[in-house]
Amino acid sequence: MSDYKSIHKAGRDEIIINKSKFIGSASPIENEQEAIEFIEKIRKEFKDATHNVYAYVIGENSNIQRYSDDKEPSGTAGMPVLNVIMQENLRNVVVVVTRYFGGVLLGAGGLVRAYTKGAKIGLEKGIIVEKNLYYQVSFSIEYPLLGKMDNELMKNEFIVKDKIYLDQVEFHLVVKEGETEKIKAVVKEITSGQAEITVGQADYYSVRDGKIVE
Repeated sequence: MSDYKSIHKAGRDEIIINKSKFIGSASPIENEQEAIEFIEKIRKEFKDATHNVYAYVIGENSNIQRYSDDKEPSGTAGMPVLNVIMQENLRNVVVVVTRYFGGVLLGAGGLVRAYTKGAKIGLEKGIIVEKNLYYQVSFSIEYPLLGKMDNELMKNEFIVKDKIYLDQVEFHLVVKEGETEKIKAVVKEITSGQAEITVGQADYYSVRDGKIVE
C-alpha cells in the first residue's frame, strides 16, 4: 500500500452532551479481524452502555467500510462516525463511540452532531498522522567527516534515528522510498566512496509535521 493517513496509536476521550456521556475510542488496525476484535473489546468494557456505535475503514482504496448504529435511529450514529473517518481521509482505522443515555432526547440532528464529535475526539487522541514508507539505512564514517555529514543530512532533510560513537561514527537513518539513491550519492561523495551503505527493509512510520512520531 502506498502512503496513507491513519492514527498513530489507540486513543480515547469523552464528552458530555445534554447529560449523555459519549466516549470515543479509536485504534489503528491492519485488517478486518483486528477491527472486529477491537469492537468486541470495547463492547465488553462498556457492556452496561446504552449504545456502542462503530465504523471502520480498511484498504488503500477504502475498499472495506463498515458501520453500525447499534439501535440508534438509522443514519444518526454509525454513518456520522464513518463520515468523520472518510472526511479525514483515514485508512486502517476503527472508531467506537459509546453512549450512556442521560435522560434527554437529542433528536436526529443532535445525535448526528454528538456521534460526529465523539468520533473526532477519539481520533484526535490517537494522533492523526501520515503513514509513510521508509527504508532503514545505515553507514559508518570517520570522525573528521562528522560535521560535513551532519550538515548534508540536515540540508537534505534526511531523518537520523540514531548516531553511535565507536571507532567510527555509525549513522542509522530512515529514508523515504525513492530517496535511497540520493542518500547513497551523498555518502559516496563525502566519504570518497569509502563508506559501505546498508539499505534494510522498508516499514511504515507515523509522520506529523515532517517529523517521525515515536
